[in-house]
Amino acid sequence: MNKNEKKALFSFLSIYVGSIVLLVGLFLSLYYKNELKSVSQQCSMQMKNASNEIKAHILNTYMKKQQFRPIEFKNKDIKYALFDKDKNLLFSNMINKDEVIFHKTNYQTSQYSYYIVKLNEDDIPIEYIAIQTCSQVQDIDRLKLIMITILILTSIFVAIVAYLLAKLLLKPVREKVESMDNFIKDTAHELNTPVSVLMTSVAMLKKGKNPEKMMKYIVSSSKQISQLYNDIHFSTFSNMDDSIEEEFNLEDLVSHSVEYFNDISITKNIEIESKIEVCKIKADKNKIQKIVNNLISNAIKYSHNNSKIIVSLVDGIFSVQDFGIGIDKAQQKEIFKRYKRGENSEGGFGIGLDIVKRVAKEYELDIKLISKQNVGSTFFVDLKNILVDVDKGEF
Repeated sequence: MNKNEKKALFSFLSIYVGSIVLLVGLFLSLYYKNELKSVSQQCSMQMKNASNEIKAHILNTYMKKQQFRPIEFKNKDIKYALFDKDKNLLFSNMINKDEVIFHKTNYQTSQYSYYIVKLNEDDIPIEYIAIQTCSQVQDIDRLKLIMITILILTSIFVAIVAYLLAKLLLKPVREKVESMDNFIKDTAHELNTPVSVLMTSVAMLKKGKNPEKMMKYIVSSSKQISQLYNDIHFSTFSNMDDSIEEEFNLEDLVSHSVEYFNDISITKNIEIESKIEVCKIKADKNKIQKIVNNLISNAIKYSHNNSKIIVSLVDGIFSVQDFGIGIDKAQQKEIFKRYKRGENSEGGFGIGLDIVKRVAKEYELDIKLISKQNVGSTFFVDLKNILVDVDKGEF
């Protein structure tokens, strides 16, 4: 992953995770406020009930003129203290009885919640009942811990999902960029050979050395560059829907292509043999020429030096056979994909067969490949769907 991809990924994660966490944080904040209010009300109710229970016990004890005995609550979190009219302590099981503020009814310190009740009974020495509990503080702390945990876990989960989602979304873009990078590199490499030959030939021609041979190399290199440009232009800028349908003799087109590529094959000393019969078709001439040219060009690229290529147009079947490196069976389905190549070391940049497949698909032409490694390959194109006034058989 390069620097720009890392920067884009980090920006995406920051915005995505930040916005989700902010939204979740907002909902948790609202939930926390609501729960805090609920906890406070519950605690107040709990302390009020405890004070009422103590008050009832005090009144009942003095009414019956019995000796007052402090009661204990089942809930150990509730503690209380009793004070007389002068605020002197009469009884207490509180932990921090000094925190009692008599003029307040309900308040909270850092550790405890308090509830103060005044009896206002003249003949009862007990005047103040102070209730203490830590349950509200504990509940609030527990609630805070839960909120923080949820926020952290949500952030982690969202970050993981966002990362996987970003990787998933960036994968095709990354693959596209990588394939385009490779395409540019391969195009530059592919251009390097004919350009180098062209420059060398021109230099030799200026010196008057082997003018006839140098001219052949110049023509060959120029045609290679032209073929390369035509393929790139057709693959990149041509609209497959734009067609000019016409009837024409395919044998003339094939013969012209064989003659054209004879000048290119000279650099590898490859002989192109042809067996061409009369064949009239109806299609876009430029697109059909792309099939013919790319199959012949492909055969030259993957043929050994000092070998031959057989171009055939017989019974409505166009075929090109070479005796080169061949194609592994596992790769035979892949080579028709754009930017796929049989062997990197043999040149080419993987758009020729893609063009062939696209044109064949448009006219519903069947393509068959027979290949064996280190023996050679033969491409067959059945033209039955575009033949004119010819018995259309299958192959």
